[in-house]
Amino acid sequence: MMNSKATPTEPRCHLMQQDVTQLFSFKLLFPISATRLNARLASVVSCSLRPGAAQFPVQSQNLIADNISVVEGETATISCRVKNNDDSVIQLLNPNRQTIYFRDVRPLKDARFQLVNFSDNELRVSLSNVSLSDEGRYVCQLYSDPPQEAYANITVLVPPGNPIIESREDIVREGNETEITCTSMGSKPAATIRWMKGDKELQGKSKVEATYDRMFTVTSWLRFTVMREDDGVPVVCIVDHPAVKDFQTQKYLEVQYKPEVTIKVGFPQGLIREGENLELTCQAKGKPQPHQVNWVRVDDDVPSHAVITGSDLYIENLNKSYNGTYRCVASNSVGETYADYILYVRDALTTTPKPTTTTTTTISATTSPPDITQDAAPSTEAAAHDSQAGPEAQRLDHAVIGGVVAVVVFAMLCLLIVLGRYFARHKGTYFTHEAKGADDAADADTAIINAEGGHNNSDEKKEYYI
Repeated sequence: MMNSKATPTEPRCHLMQQDVTQLFSFKLLFPISATRLNARLASVVSCSLRPGAAQFPVQSQNLIADNISVVEGETATISCRVKNNDDSVIQLLNPNRQTIYFRDVRPLKDARFQLVNFSDNELRVSLSNVSLSDEGRYVCQLYSDPPQEAYANITVLVPPGNPIIESREDIVREGNETEITCTSMGSKPAATIRWMKGDKELQGKSKVEATYDRMFTVTSWLRFTVMREDDGVPVVCIVDHPAVKDFQTQKYLEVQYKPEVTIKVGFPQGLIREGENLELTCQAKGKPQPHQVNWVRVDDDVPSHAVITGSDLYIENLNKSYNGTYRCVASNSVGETYADYILYVRDALTTTPKPTTTTTTTISATTSPPDITQDAAPSTEAAAHDSQAGPEAQRLDHAVIGGVVAVVVFAMLCLLIVLGRYFARHKGTYFTHEAKGADDAADADTAIINAEGGHNNSDEKKEYYI
């Protein structure tokens, strides 16, 4: 008969799943320390892993656990999941291999661990108020044949403190280089820093330092040349970290620059002629505001009767001797700038009076158009308008007058031609035969007798009148 008692050299590996369950039931009735309990459970696992341990054919089971990232102070959830479980026992261990939960029982006296779900296929436990000391590898164990383990790594994220932004100088002059520093302290893992100036991203240089408590400090420097357009523009330090979003701080640039000078003409508008008045206004803007604005004339003196009031220059009764370049100079603590105005005075406008022509024309009643009389005597208003019309209007008046004269001359020529033809057709000699018989008479008496009617030649006395 075989002795059922194990020899002293053989390990007592007869505890199986039922024995583990009984062991925990015994603990509930008679509390024992967690250390002794873990030691007993370890012996069970070691026996089941021993080559000589009993083997039972079971369906393939898979134990799954996921890694977790959690922000310090928040709650982490650890899940041990089993596929195709055959009622095997699941337990969860901390990084120190201490049992947190055995099935739905919590041997570890840490109230931050709470059971969320327990079933044949899952053991889910929450850990509240996570601290940096909770970071590590947690073990899910499945008492199957063979036993299985899965690991859940908990990574604790520590958000950085408020970033600190500083500049080398508060006020920067245009054209100078400035340096701005941004520091992010006490984060895990190390943060990254980006820079924005307005809507444009700039590249800075960063340095990462590890502290004694496994934290990181990141410092970034940004250097760039400042222009006047940067005045009032925000420079933003953006801190990127998995524990926070939209974490940033900013600083507004204050830039000093030379004045911007422009000259505005008050009057006259357009071409400038002799006898007119001139008014110029100097507009200067800078940071700080210009404390002095002066008017000078390049290569000459300002006319003696010119009036300068602040930023205004006034010159009356212009003439060509005032031609030249007039300069407005503005200055502040950064420097001085100027703007030029070139004055060119032209001749004064001369008004040429419209020539008055009086034409007297005798025309027959059938050819007397009323328009000619009206054109010969323009109204006073039209004459005043023509005096201001300029050379083109004068040329137009001359053309009209020339046209009228041409019409009159043509009409007179036509009249002369008609009269000439008339007189030419009526030119001739008036012949009479009253004294025709006197030419053949020997004496006067005979001539008188022959000239009287009733004589022999009386039938030849005829008169022709055409």
